Amino acid sequence: MFSAMKDAALKKQLEEFGPWFQNLRIGGLQTAEDHFLGDYPAFKWAGFKHVVPEDLQGKSVLDIGCNAGFYTMEMKRRNAGRVVGIDSDPHHLAQARFAAGHAGLDIEFIQMSVYEVVQLRERFDLVIFMGVLYHLRHPLLALDLLHEHVVGDQMLFQCLQRGEERAPELAHDYDFSEWAIFERPDFPSLYFIEKAYAGDPTNWFFPNKAAAEAMLRSAGFVIESNPEREVYLCRRGERPCGVDPPPC
Repeated sequence: MFSAMKDAALKKQLEEFGPWFQNLRIGGLQTAEDHFLGDYPAFKWAGFKHVVPEDLQGKSVLDIGCNAGFYTMEMKRRNAGRVVGIDSDPHHLAQARFAAGHAGLDIEFIQMSVYEVVQLRERFDLVIFMGVLYHLRHPLLALDLLHEHVVGDQMLFQCLQRGEERAPELAHDYDFSEWAIFERPDFPSLYFIEKAYAGDPTNWFFPNKAAAEAMLRSAGFVIESNPEREVYLCRRGERPCGVDPPPC
């Protein structure tokens, strides 16, 4: 009887915090069991979690666009030290604080956009930047800011992709008269969404595979692995010659 009342009270709380985008397990209940993508993001995480160490003892982690905190909690469960989640949406942050508190996990959540990360004044051992880039009007600026100010070692990156899934070998330079290369479907390309996609007006740019990888490299990241379609584990490298640092 008491258990049923407790479950009913928790269910009511989850409904009050709704709608949920991430399907979390809280007290045996699911927050978004009818998600249009399925058990998201758990099924996505299952495909690349092997590239993240099982023991993150002492490592600092920053999750940008943390939503309801799925990845921050997974990192804390892997024994990470300082874990910070940032998001520009206070609704998502309220969900994240509730979920982490219910799980007894010490995670800091801050309302902040990716363009404001310089305010953290801290580099993190692992930065999670998943499902955010294509929602930004200034994607390269965001990558530059992360490289210059918050990524200390590695970055776990994901961006929705459309178009050709091959990444070609390209020359370092092309003559001004060259046209044909731009007609190839595997040439690095960004698809600009002027109005909306899937009912979401915050979708702005969808890269093909070649463009996603080229953008990472141009910001100074070295791609270490591509464990799943759209997902990359990167290491902070040197910025290419001729690329100016972003403004603070």
